[in-house]
Amino acid sequence: MKSSRPPSLVILTGAGVSVESGIPQFRNRHGLWTHVDYRALATPEGFAHNPARVLDFYNERRRAMGRAHPNAAHHALARLEADFKGDFLLVTQNIDDLHEAAGSRKLVHMHGELASALCEACGGRCRWPRDMTVNSVCPACGATGRMRPDVVWFGEVPYHMDLIQARLASATLFVAIGTSGNVYPAAQFVNDARRAGARTIELNLEPSLSSDDFSEALYGPATELVPAFVDRLLAGD
Repeated sequence: MKSSRPPSLVILTGAGVSVESGIPQFRNRHGLWTHVDYRALATPEGFAHNPARVLDFYNERRRAMGRAHPNAAHHALARLEADFKGDFLLVTQNIDDLHEAAGSRKLVHMHGELASALCEACGGRCRWPRDMTVNSVCPACGATGRMRPDVVWFGEVPYHMDLIQARLASATLFVAIGTSGNVYPAAQFVNDARRAGARTIELNLEPSLSSDDFSEALYGPATELVPAFVDRLLAGD
């Protein structure tokens, strides 16, 4: 039964959307966190202890992002944004810029962005596509050695949560794509959407840890699933 409310779509994307573009995952059984200690590289404490090591780690990630290109899933979601008749919000857990490169504009990065820098001295943010070092200078306040990647580390609060929660509360359709289901608060979004009466769909390579919370699910590579799903949705399915 279709909702009588105006259509409102919230999409959540995770690492599974970008992996076919060559962006490595962090949390799966072959992910980066199985090879390195996240406490040393993705926490405020790790940064305070050895900032040069943390900055080098994210410099490498930023360079890898610069070599990557959007895939069919990214392009399909940009097309969906352009053609969807209703409210649309794309929430991504990814810190790469592949959604933007594909043309997405109505999106928020809840875990921050690799191509952005945050100054610990003044709280200022700026675009930062190049390498960052312990000698980098904040363009806003002039502080040296206080710049860090503008990404959400373990123990920090994700960005844009007020907006995300408001849109989930009015959603008629919630779709999670390429997510693991073990990262909170994102793993809870499906239940937030269900309480609002939304139809909930998981598109993933394999069932996530929260797959039982969805009313529908489709499994396979994102570059195959997402374009086909977008076609069906825009056709009125």
